[in-house]
Amino acid sequence: MEQRELVVIGGGAAGMMAALAARERGASVTLLEPNEKLGRKLYITGKGRCNLTNDCMPEDVLRSVPHNSRFLYSAVHHFPPSQVKAYFEALGVPLKTERGGRVFPQSDKAADVIDALFFSLQRKRVRVVKHRAVSILTKDGRVCGVKVEKGETLPAHAVILATGGLSYPLTGSRGDGHWMAQELGHTIVPLRPSLIPLVEDGTLCSRMQGLSLRNVRLTVKNQKKKVLFEEQGELLFTHFGLSGPLVLSASAHLNFETDEYTAIIDLKPALEDAKLEERMLRDFAEQQNRTIQNVLEGLLPRLMIPVMLEVCDLPGETKIHDVTKQQRRRLLENMKHFRISILEPRPLEEAIVTAGGVKTGEVNPGTMMSKRVEGLFFAGELLDVDAYTGGFNLQIAWCTGHLAGESAAEYGRKGDSE
Repeated sequence: MEQRELVVIGGGAAGMMAALAARERGASVTLLEPNEKLGRKLYITGKGRCNLTNDCMPEDVLRSVPHNSRFLYSAVHHFPPSQVKAYFEALGVPLKTERGGRVFPQSDKAADVIDALFFSLQRKRVRVVKHRAVSILTKDGRVCGVKVEKGETLPAHAVILATGGLSYPLTGSRGDGHWMAQELGHTIVPLRPSLIPLVEDGTLCSRMQGLSLRNVRLTVKNQKKKVLFEEQGELLFTHFGLSGPLVLSASAHLNFETDEYTAIIDLKPALEDAKLEERMLRDFAEQQNRTIQNVLEGLLPRLMIPVMLEVCDLPGETKIHDVTKQQRRRLLENMKHFRISILEPRPLEEAIVTAGGVKTGEVNPGTMMSKRVEGLFFAGELLDVDAYTGGFNLQIAWCTGHLAGESAAEYGRKGDSE
């Protein structure tokens, strides 16, 4: 005999996975999603290619979660990347692994991942209803139903809330789940953007707009000069500031409501100061009669040279034989420590993921069920967990959704036996 109705609110990655996992455990499932299509945000992940997980061990996933990683221990081990890969391959989506362990469909089409999930929902007879949930109903501290926008009430023995964050609102992320959770007594950790470009407090970056730097080291320090992030990789100068993989990862460590930050770029991380100075002196000795702006083309990208010279207070027409030891020292210092003052992140709507959300201390990490309301489960970006780029955020969506779905189905089974 099938269980009483289980309602999943939200048809994104976590919601679809939760609905499938619950259905596979025998639950009767209704999936609520107001968008015309399921998984709209998935269409834009990985630049439309869908970086659906990272080919790594569970411990590596947890190390890629800067906040509340311990909360995810059970979920990640319950449904690790290896099982996520096997799951999608079984759905007919051949996968490939690229640089940094990033896993994509071989077709490079996010639509193939969404279609596989959609057709699986159809095959398993998950009822999909295109309505927006407006409130979760409770009785005696337990979930008993969901009220939808047009006034209809769906009875439910359990509800899985998986409405996502506030990033990319055009995909339907409006924050509904946060206020529904708050209405039921949950604490919402203030929402802020994560994995987002950073706005410069100044104009240096805009003058180098379009310049991409590879194999540089980015360090971000706060007002107290504490290092919050340090990593080597790629970044991009834009009209507003800094972007690129390094910058997106760094942003996950920053909270602009409580601190101010400086980005420091080591343009030559492979060379120690003494080696770089040796290289500079050699170049200068060979080109004594040329101007500094011409000689620096052997050390720096052309677009960066005027900005570097200005920062070092060194006129570009200065002949090499006229460059003082002090000016050379300033050049060396700025090549190893090029500083950009950060004003703020770009708007939350532009973030890849939303940091903050339902406080993890109010959720059972072994089941994803609320500690405040029986029968209420959470999954995905709605929770106060977020990770770096590389497929880790979708891994969180899949594993929390899978655990919430199975736990909710099991909860319903127990409810039927009472």
